[in-house]
Amino acid sequence: MKILITCPPMLRGIDRFRSIFSDRGLEIETPNVIQILTREELLELVPQFDGWIIGDDPATAEIFEAGKAGRLKAAVKWGVGVDNVDFQACQRLDIPISNTPGVFGMEVADIAMAYVTALARQTFTVDAGVKAGKWPKPAGISLSDRTVALVGYGDIGRNTAKRLAAADMKVIVYDPFLKSQAESAGYRTQDWADSIHEADFIVMTCALTTQNRHMLNASVLNRCRPGVRIVNVARGQLIDESALFAALQSEQVHSAALEVFEIEPLPTDSPLRDFSDRCIFGAHNSSNTVDAVNRTSLKAIDLISGFLSEISHKKP
Repeated sequence: MKILITCPPMLRGIDRFRSIFSDRGLEIETPNVIQILTREELLELVPQFDGWIIGDDPATAEIFEAGKAGRLKAAVKWGVGVDNVDFQACQRLDIPISNTPGVFGMEVADIAMAYVTALARQTFTVDAGVKAGKWPKPAGISLSDRTVALVGYGDIGRNTAKRLAAADMKVIVYDPFLKSQAESAGYRTQDWADSIHEADFIVMTCALTTQNRHMLNASVLNRCRPGVRIVNVARGQLIDESALFAALQSEQVHSAALEVFEIEPLPTDSPLRDFSDRCIFGAHNSSNTVDAVNRTSLKAIDLISGFLSEISHKKP
């Protein structure tokens, strides 16, 4: 059985997993992937393999149909987010598929909390100033008693809420599906975007769906408290970047920490770069620790080998 791996974090540490694949009788292909493979590359590659461990590639119905016409028998989405994968197409084509839920909530929450602190104390501007030979001393804001609008209460959201609460911050949770769980943990909940004017910070940790694309848009930003700080460790398409640009320009938004973007990598001509002195730019890397990559990759290997083993046992 041949496995295609297109997930960059797993590929970067692939030598740690080669013997595990080999012991299970699986041969792996490890193409050079910076962020994603193109549609054309996937159409050529996927049909040649029995299994596919997917990164953030456009895993569309077209790709799965091409795979099904070739050798593809099963797939696993490495990580939690599944907005790039057409699960319905897999079901229709009888291709077993799963993601790897609950694997790096703590790691992404660590980055979210680091971004909240950095925006509050402007540590990134101090760093840049000192490196430029200056000695800046910006007056930040304290975290204690500040209000955070936390969007999403899944694994990442729950872990982020714990860290925010530990800093004595007030947390308002926005999650229509996990409202009762948030309330049971003692957090106040609201429907989006009720009470958004109370928030000193907005932290995005939710999954991307067809319903919540651009949920943080001009209308919502105009209702926010002037000087709000924004953190996004979820998906770039949750924020209308043109509206964010305008809000940064008017200073309705004080600053932002963006781990993800609508287009990745961030285009060199993105207008957001005009505010690099008030923004922290990530590289969709918040889950990338040695521990989390090991944990997630081992789970992905277990899933793909399990799918293929079950399929082979069903053969007459």
